[in-house]
Amino acid sequence: MTVFLIDLEAVETRYTGQWKTHVPNLLKEAGHAVTVIQGPTDIPNATTPGAFLNFGGTNIYKARQVEEIARLFTSGTVVDGDHFLFTDAWHPGIINLKYMAELLGIKVRIHALWHAGSYDPQDFLGRLIGDAPWVRHSEKAFFHAIDHNYFATQFHIDMFHKNLLNDQPLNISKDKIVRTGWPMEYMENTLLPYKNLPKRDLILFPHRLAPEKQVEIFRDLAASMPEYEWIVCQDQTLTKDQYHQLLGQAKIVFSANLQETLGISCYEGALVNAIPIVPDRLSYTEMYSSIFKYPSAYTESWDSYQAYKSELMDVIHYHIENYPSTLRILKAQAESLHNNFFSATNLIENIK
Repeated sequence: MTVFLIDLEAVETRYTGQWKTHVPNLLKEAGHAVTVIQGPTDIPNATTPGAFLNFGGTNIYKARQVEEIARLFTSGTVVDGDHFLFTDAWHPGIINLKYMAELLGIKVRIHALWHAGSYDPQDFLGRLIGDAPWVRHSEKAFFHAIDHNYFATQFHIDMFHKNLLNDQPLNISKDKIVRTGWPMEYMENTLLPYKNLPKRDLILFPHRLAPEKQVEIFRDLAASMPEYEWIVCQDQTLTKDQYHQLLGQAKIVFSANLQETLGISCYEGALVNAIPIVPDRLSYTEMYSSIFKYPSAYTESWDSYQAYKSELMDVIHYHIENYPSTLRILKAQAESLHNNFFSATNLIENIK
């Protein structure tokens, strides 16, 4: 049995850079024979502004992967019992794969990780395309073609089921939808050198500059609380090391996100003793203890923020001034995040 890993293009400043080697290694450590199916390297390496990937470049990458999968079928390399793991479920190659496997009568299993889609009204697809029939039917086709659909949080599963599947009862196997941790085990060792850096009264905005991240709230807080240092990380061109240096020196990582199905940057902060301050909504609700969450109403919109601005400023002030006491709680929070959301043990075990 072979596991064919259809990876994401590596963006050095994002976790996909680490996934390039980490995910194959996890599979090999579990005893699997692994073949990685990659795209070309000569694609634009800049993301579309505010997005995770380049909307043109990602299709160049995926198109080459589809070609490689087809060649594996035509050469007879793919056989009954093989597995295909897509690290991004929003991949047209899933339909191509299902087409070839079923018409050729080869029994394979398809696994895929869902990150976002049109069913999330705050995602790029949700905001720019919405519920257009072509995108909704495409996502439903991906879901039904995939044998094991993986989601990192229950919040994401619930949103997917409500907005895409319309809360309809589905006659599906119990492992059609799987809540699993993401393959992020490497983070603890990667960030260890930055864990005990001298702290300063620094507050970071580690997210993309996209409308759903509400950076304008962070900038307004910064103007209103000049006694602290505020940095929007994507205002600078930072290397991975420079970004981690800032994380290690910060006391707080702040979120006012309207979209978050996992939230990797806040976990990174927790690993290096930067307190995550997050709204009590989205995936944050199930992931974080109450001390790290502020009421959702504080940042549900710009107008809502203006109404609750002083209360949010009190939250920030409290955590800066009482940093040592909150830090004692943060270790347990980081361990909980690792065990429940940032370790892919059950995902890997499901490939058998």
